[in-house]
Amino acid sequence: MSKVWFITGCSTGFGKALATEVLKQGYNAVVSSRKKEDVEALVAAYPEQAIALALDVTKPAEIAAGVAAAVEHFSRIDVLVNNAGIGYFAAIEESEEADVRQMFEINVFGLAHMTNAVLPIMRKQRSGHILNIASIGGLVSFPGVGFYNATKYAVDGLSESLAKEVAHLGIKVTIIAPSGFRTDWAGRSAKNSSIEIADYEPSAHQNKNTIRGYSGNQAGDPERAAKAMVKVVEAEKPPLRLLLGVAALKNARKKLDELKADFDAWAETTEGADFPVK
Repeated sequence: MSKVWFITGCSTGFGKALATEVLKQGYNAVVSSRKKEDVEALVAAYPEQAIALALDVTKPAEIAAGVAAAVEHFSRIDVLVNNAGIGYFAAIEESEEADVRQMFEINVFGLAHMTNAVLPIMRKQRSGHILNIASIGGLVSFPGVGFYNATKYAVDGLSESLAKEVAHLGIKVTIIAPSGFRTDWAGRSAKNSSIEIADYEPSAHQNKNTIRGYSGNQAGDPERAAKAMVKVVEAEKPPLRLLLGVAALKNARKKLDELKADFDAWAETTEGADFPVK
């Protein structure tokens, strides 16, 4: 029986590439986007395998209706891919609360609401796989995207906890942590703060301009990333975290080295914070 994938945020980028790959490989798929018309052409090429849905992850009623439609059409959901998300460029001090809260609503609470809507189905099946699209920015922080980092650290932490909660139910969880890929993340899908403080020019602003500058020319290939995600779902023992891209691996290893250096240098102070052993 062909697995049923439910993918959010399929109008562009990872979502579109993954939906295309999944359908090409013969899986069934629920292909969703905030605007149904943005994914109808993709679904039309696979009328027996796919349905298109309008789904805004910040709207609980649309989440409930989308999950119900998926179960009515396919009777099950085997893979949930929480891909919908946005970015935001600003130093912490420059960040505007309304925009930050909107990003959290999409990147964190939208993901959580989608997950909670699908978990009862996967629990009943005693099987399933949840792929949460985080970022290398959920493991390593960078200037100019601090609140974006915060949303992705939240996704990482939530996902790790979830994996431990549902493993005995036959449900798997994988955190997808890409570096720079040729999606719209650094383009139209990420806002800039309207506030600019000159003191942040050599840090936050410089990094923002660098990221914006290579939008469309990043090293990461969304089609290859899609194939990697399918490979993870088909693996007997999938990883909790899948890094995607050379830069992701490089930055993650650097972070590990930095953590170890700090932990080791301050080990005596750390251990000294406990009550003395009697």
